[in-house]
Amino acid sequence: MSMSDRSHIVEQSVGLRFYLRLEHGFDAFFGAELNPWRHLGALGFLLFWIISVSGFYIYAVLDTSVEGVYQSIAWLSREQWYLGGVLRSLHRYAADAFVVVTVLHLLREFLLGRFTGFRRFSWLTGVPLIWLIYISGIVGFWLKWDQLAQFSAVATAEWFDALPIFATPLTRNFLSAAAVSDRLFSLFVFVHIGVPLLLIFGLWFHIQRISRAEVLPKRALSLGTLAMLMVLSLAQPVTSQQPADLSLVPSQLGFDWFYLFLHPLMYVTSAGMLWALIVALTLFLFILPLLPHGRASAIARVHPDNCNGCRRCFDDCPYAAITMVPHTNGRPGMQLAEVLPDLCASCGICAGSCPSATPFRSGPELVTGIDMPQMPVSILREDLEERLEKLSGEQKIVVFGCDQGARVADLEERDVASLSLICIGMLPPSFIEYALRGGAAGVLVSGCRGCVYRLGNLWTEERLTGAREPHLRATVDRTRLTIAWADRGEEQALAATLTEFKKTLANTPAHHQIAPPKRMTAHV
Repeated sequence: MSMSDRSHIVEQSVGLRFYLRLEHGFDAFFGAELNPWRHLGALGFLLFWIISVSGFYIYAVLDTSVEGVYQSIAWLSREQWYLGGVLRSLHRYAADAFVVVTVLHLLREFLLGRFTGFRRFSWLTGVPLIWLIYISGIVGFWLKWDQLAQFSAVATAEWFDALPIFATPLTRNFLSAAAVSDRLFSLFVFVHIGVPLLLIFGLWFHIQRISRAEVLPKRALSLGTLAMLMVLSLAQPVTSQQPADLSLVPSQLGFDWFYLFLHPLMYVTSAGMLWALIVALTLFLFILPLLPHGRASAIARVHPDNCNGCRRCFDDCPYAAITMVPHTNGRPGMQLAEVLPDLCASCGICAGSCPSATPFRSGPELVTGIDMPQMPVSILREDLEERLEKLSGEQKIVVFGCDQGARVADLEERDVASLSLICIGMLPPSFIEYALRGGAAGVLVSGCRGCVYRLGNLWTEERLTGAREPHLRATVDRTRLTIAWADRGEEQALAATLTEFKKTLANTPAHHQIAPPKRMTAHV
């Protein structure tokens, strides 16, 4: 199948189009590297550690007795506002933000369709983490033992009483002050600390099939997030409400809708209906990635006769889908790449990392160490040669793009040829030199800003700057190369970048000193 026969149309739902507009709007303000929408998972890790560190101090002063638990927590805000009070507020606001970021992360992955195939493992291991977050957070409210904690504890007991599994109703534990013992609060502390320990293990498991997982945002985004939470903690300190009194029914409460929204929902509907909704939602999230979602893409294929065991594909694979095994030629110490089908994203980044994927190799057919069956490097070379022959004009330009980013086919003119790859990370750098030697005046490399396959943009930039193998040779004229990241829907912005590039080439002398590649970012 030639590249021109392949369809690059990505269907987008209304919700996805709305989300992408929102994300692109933040790109214009923050830039892609600091856009919080693009780093929700990493922000979740950051918030978890903020919660943990601030929680250590709160635990150190916590009195787990019935009489002392309320006073010990209230003391932080009243007597030690400058440290304990700030940490208490930081703990609470970070916990609320943790819920928001987690839900948005889930929604983003859903809208982008990132829950099937090689992403199935991460999705399925992420679903239980949602309920672990809620369990830990709700129990944390109980440790204050104010009227809000009383309301939440009683409402939770009523909810569980709807299940026919308890010999005696749980609400009996809250009929009077005498029914609440010190042991109960020791249990609360155990759950509030023990569940986050399970959460740490769950988060570790969640990213096991992701190479170079981003567990912390960029420093500027991390510091900005922490500063925002600190300002909120100082401007609006968290304080306890009136102490719990089981002889009274709280009438007015300052409510936390991030964690405790389940309670009003139960009273609006019923305990049984709430259980049905929770179970249905959980089953839906678990079943979703197991449903058929169209035709599976062909996985990467290794050609043992051309694989020298260099391990570059092993190092560059974003999803740890490649392992190294003893080579089939039997030579001692020599290894061979092996693709794990269940983990392969069919992105082609491994093909771009293979040293044998160079168009300058002689022979009737270009066979590489590892390649994509649906778009082999040999077809890429043939297509490039054909398109170069058809170009006319003084400033012939070749545009390499990716199927997930802006449609580079829209840029085609008599002096512009476009080739769209599965991911820009599958482009061997030598193809840029091949295009320039073949008559192109310049080459524009494009791809989606937030790489769908995570590392395609990063590896491409490092290969073109010489920081990663295989690299673009130093003899290549860098002023004839530009990079422009643009997402689907930003074709006009990419066209503007191309126009600017043409002007630059027109004003560039034929021979000049080699410089690092110029990088442009298309903006809407």
